[in-house]
Amino acid sequence: MCGIVGVTGNQNATDILLDGLQQLEYRGYDSAGIYVNDQHGDGFLVKEKGRIADLRALVGPEVKGSTGIGHTRWATHGVPSVTNAHPHVSADGRFFLVHNGVIGNFSGLREKYLADVELKSDTDTEIIVQLVGKFAAEGLDTFAAFRKVLSLVDESSSYAFLLMDKEDPSKLFVAKNKSPLLIGVGDGFNVVCSDALAMLNQTHDFIELTDGEVVIVEPQSIKILDQDDNEIKREPFHVDTDPEAVQKGAYAHYMLKEIDEQPGVMRKLVQEYFNEDGTVKIDQALLDDLSQADRLYIVAAGTSYHAGLVGKELFEKLANIPTEVHVASEFAYNPPLLSEKPFFIFLTQSGETADSRQVLTQVNKWGYPSLTITNVPNSTLSREATHTLLLHAGPEIAVASTKAYTAQIALEAILVKAYGEAKNIERAKEFDVAKELTKVANGMQELVDEKGKIEQIAKDLLATTRNAFYIGRGVDYALAQEAALKLKEVSYIQTEGFASGELKHGTIALIEDGTPVVAIITDPKMAAHTRSNAQEVIARGANVLFIASRDLAVAGDQIILPDIDPLLSPLVSVVPTQLLAYYASMQRGYDVDKPRNLAKSVTVE
Repeated sequence: MCGIVGVTGNQNATDILLDGLQQLEYRGYDSAGIYVNDQHGDGFLVKEKGRIADLRALVGPEVKGSTGIGHTRWATHGVPSVTNAHPHVSADGRFFLVHNGVIGNFSGLREKYLADVELKSDTDTEIIVQLVGKFAAEGLDTFAAFRKVLSLVDESSSYAFLLMDKEDPSKLFVAKNKSPLLIGVGDGFNVVCSDALAMLNQTHDFIELTDGEVVIVEPQSIKILDQDDNEIKREPFHVDTDPEAVQKGAYAHYMLKEIDEQPGVMRKLVQEYFNEDGTVKIDQALLDDLSQADRLYIVAAGTSYHAGLVGKELFEKLANIPTEVHVASEFAYNPPLLSEKPFFIFLTQSGETADSRQVLTQVNKWGYPSLTITNVPNSTLSREATHTLLLHAGPEIAVASTKAYTAQIALEAILVKAYGEAKNIERAKEFDVAKELTKVANGMQELVDEKGKIEQIAKDLLATTRNAFYIGRGVDYALAQEAALKLKEVSYIQTEGFASGELKHGTIALIEDGTPVVAIITDPKMAAHTRSNAQEVIARGANVLFIASRDLAVAGDQIILPDIDPLLSPLVSVVPTQLLAYYASMQRGYDVDKPRNLAKSVTVE
């Protein structure tokens, strides 16, 4: 949540900041701002409520320089406003600060140190910059003042700080704890960013930072210091992503582009994880740790949690290993009774999810092995887990995840196959995952080619409704929960996903004339039961949309799915639900890629 950019040593600083913020807008779009200094005594601070386009419109030709910082905000403390937008400024006008995260003890710091300072905003961030200004006024140099403030911030806080001193404007002072931040290495200049995607037009080489480090970035140098001020040398890593991959191209929205990319993601995973002879390419050390486990614990949040529910079915049905799925924010503070030999799997699109990282920190303290499945190499959860598997889905920019969800399920299936081979489990060994994923890719393509039909269904079914339901059984219930989340987060229709048999135990009271209900039917063992449950809501006036596998379809079913192994059916059944959400949002005139109150990378607990 929130996006940070910074640059020093480049005369195009203003454009670099604005373009970088545009790429980071998926992290927050309540307000934005930049501060640029020309190294000749002139600094320019511009802030605005709303989107980066609103900020860009305010930036005149006079706003130029070679060093600057910028921020796009997802509000935590204080409403979205110009006053609460970053950068924040010290009372003497000397220091400028942008911040991602939450300062847990900001009110105590304010009361103890800043009783005589008139605060301009409602944010926790302003407390930090005012403290830097206060300690500098008492005689400390900028680094010492910054270091002292960091020592006062309690350990529960999360932060990525980027600080500028107007009296020494070529330097950027950087620190992080729990929130992601990277240093980009340019040719005669350097940059700072929350996500490498923001600076791919400037560099492909980045230095990762770890918690507790403080960095001084200048045009020709990067100095990383640990908590004891010992200098750390760290080589940059290279990001191969093409900057064009993060552009919409001919698409009106990223969400539609990313839905359409899913068949290619399936093929890419087969290419990356299978040898020519059909065997799986998974690191042996990972398989050894996994094979010793007596129970798997999948930990995730949001869409990734729903992918974990499907993973549970795959691991238990194909590989006979007990598997639990936990919401990360619940597990972190209320962990269950663990088995003797647990193995943890963390599902996270960004690799920076704060709730999941809180759990991983505990798992590492306990000494248990772990695996992070993520789309982002060198991300925090990737670095801190015992093992990592990459989704290879390409950049996902829309806030509502689509291709990362299907990539997570596909990679879980691949991992089950490798585990089954390692443990000599016949059901898993016989499951031809590579062949099935190729069928999935073809089936996905068939469905994305039916956009016009699904657009009309969305118009007929969802145009004016205030609420809706998805129902299913077994793995279809897991899919129903993801489908409901997708619809509610981009169209704001109150939507719930239910086990279809549970409706009659209370929730059917909400069904009235015209209530949309979407029934998912892909499992032959439970198809008749779900149809029976659908008839129960039809009898009470519901408008039911049936999404059924071809071999289970009956006359009148509106969306027919290609036949896929039932355990992998969510990979195809999710596609029409993603498109329904997309078109429902479009038809209501909402911003599909940036739904209200949401951000892509959730880096606060």
